[in-house]
Amino acid sequence: MILSCGYLWYNVKYKSMKIKFRPTLFWDVNPKKIDLKKNAQYIIERIADFGNDKEARWALNHYDKNLLRKVVSKSRCLRPETKTLWNLLLKK
Repeated sequence: MILSCGYLWYNVKYKSMKIKFRPTLFWDVNPKKIDLKKNAQYIIERIADFGNDKEARWALNHYDKNLLRKVVSKSRCLRPETKTLWNLLLKK
């Protein structure tokens, strides 16, 4: 993964993809210090609560569904309506 100028490069199923997160999504941290694996819970919670459609699709394609379910179900900072929506999106 290369992180530069707010763009995250990652490899999903042998395809290089690029996404630019909005600065308002991660307003409280330096975007250059966000690690997609180490900070997965933080990223998932932010996208779930404040992300747009493009960012939500990215999270659904990038992260394992079991990890997404675990973060959504155990999170203490997600709003109840956000949890309900993501539980519906992640149903088997």
